[in-house]
Amino acid sequence: MTIAALESLSFGLARMAAAAADAGHGLTLLTGDRSVYRHELDTLPDTLPDGALTVVDVDTFDRTATRRALAALPGLAGLINTTDTWSVPAADLAAEFGLPGPDPGAVRVLRDKARVRGLLHRAGLSKGPAVPVPLDTDTGTDTDTGAGTGTGADTAAGPGRTGESAQGTDPAAEVLRTIGLPAVLKDSAGTSSRDVWVVRDEESLRAALAEAGRRSLTGELFAEPFLAGPLYSAETLSWAGDTRLLGVLSRQTSREPAVREEAAAFPVALPRGESAGIEEWVGRVLHTAGHHSGFAHVEFILTAEGPELVEINRRIGGALVGEALCRSLRTNVYDAMIDTALGRRPRLMDSALEHTGPASGFVLVYPERTGELAGWRGLDGLRSYPGAVRWYPVRAPGDTIGTVADQRGCTGMVLAEAATAELALHRAASAASGVRPVLVGDGGR
Repeated sequence: MTIAALESLSFGLARMAAAAADAGHGLTLLTGDRSVYRHELDTLPDTLPDGALTVVDVDTFDRTATRRALAALPGLAGLINTTDTWSVPAADLAAEFGLPGPDPGAVRVLRDKARVRGLLHRAGLSKGPAVPVPLDTDTGTDTDTGAGTGTGADTAAGPGRTGESAQGTDPAAEVLRTIGLPAVLKDSAGTSSRDVWVVRDEESLRAALAEAGRRSLTGELFAEPFLAGPLYSAETLSWAGDTRLLGVLSRQTSREPAVREEAAAFPVALPRGESAGIEEWVGRVLHTAGHHSGFAHVEFILTAEGPELVEINRRIGGALVGEALCRSLRTNVYDAMIDTALGRRPRLMDSALEHTGPASGFVLVYPERTGELAGWRGLDGLRSYPGAVRWYPVRAPGDTIGTVADQRGCTGMVLAEAATAELALHRAASAASGVRPVLVGDGGR
């Protein structure tokens, strides 16, 4: 029997294949770009049995080609997707093939950040609404050549005006009237922290609107209130409407205005009682948004008044979050992903959740500028640092780095272990400080 994965996060493929094998199934990855998984494919553990993972090359943006590839798989028993980009196609195809899976309509809601914000605001679970921001993009062209995982390059329709839009209103004035400042502008279907602007005054608001007008957004631009406080994510697992909090991940982002992720650590040691409060809150949030089964990665700000939602991703956390979960809980959490894909209650829902394994901290390593990646300096020195430090490359020499404004510019990650998330993050940051991406033309710098 076969379980198919319609694309995947860059890391976790080996653990997913091991979980499928343990359940008596082979895992087949359908992908349009093998290079996304080069590290996983190059380092698959020898413990995986023969045939545990098969890779099928197909244009996964082509629904007909993907459907044909799925139909050719022997004994297709389940379909997995761990990405935002392919979440709706995967839900549609699972329903079409009669496979266990989420309601496609609910997945469409969760892919729309503005719609989710509106649902939660009406339910009293979000203090601010989502306000659509119309843009005039009828003239000119602008191209962003930065390729992100599975999304390719963006081609924008043209520069937006900061004056009146095609609807006859001034977008900046509308944001000031309905949201006020500070505010956040974002793409309703954006990924990897791209197309997000924090604006604190009218000048930066109008500049962000002009820049947004030059982008080819995946969804629609909307505005929401700025939330003051540190950023975290709740890593959860749900089944039949019940939700378990697997732990909380700390997240560090860059200084404004570029909101890119810089580092993370798991599991956060919360004050007594606060973990239960976050579990209850995130359960209500997911239920209201229509997510009732599977993993979720729920980003939130811990404000002075309590948790406030940033966004919901109906998947396991990206980067090295899945790896951190496995290490801390001393179990392959991807077993729960396979259980869900097969339509059965994940055993992890009823297991004792004990963080007896090491905590993890990881740091994303970016170059200082765009260009062609030649390699890295400092990797040989990582073994000198405490914490079983490991390097996880995201890019390879010869790759073009088209942007350093968001996660598409990440060239790799440094992970370290310790007894607590705080110490693990300190170790990872210390080790990562000696790693430097080298671009073609950098010379002896």
